Amino acid sequence: MIIESIEIELDITGGLGALDREIETTLQKWGEPLRWAITAVDRETNIAQIEAIVIKE
Repeated sequence: MIIESIEIELDITGGLGALDREIETTLQKWGEPLRWAITAVDRETNIAQIEAIVIKE
């Protein structure tokens, strides 16, 4: 098991309704999300900066 810290950018123009599911699904590409946080949002481009800890098998 490997624990890794990653940062991603995510387009949030679709709204905030299902944002948590979208973040979790996107993070699955790198491993199982242990925790994540939205650390910044650019309101002009609707891009959110996400920092996460994922577990890789």
